[in-house]
Amino acid sequence: MRFHIPDMSCGGCARSVTRAIESVDADARIAIDQDSRTVEVSSDLPPQPFEAALAVAGYPVVPAAG
Repeated sequence: MRFHIPDMSCGGCARSVTRAIESVDADARIAIDQDSRTVEVSSDLPPQPFEAALAVAGYPVVPAAG
């Protein structure tokens, strides 16, 4: 699944996003592209818990293409 996170603007933000995702699924595979402000997550869980955790962490998700 791919998330677009407009507020992820620096390395510290990327680390916070990673922690939020890992709080939902510690085994998730995460690929962050800071330039496009997108995160790709490979997990067996649905997107909703990740979206909720990211919102609580201060990084709300907006719809992303693909």
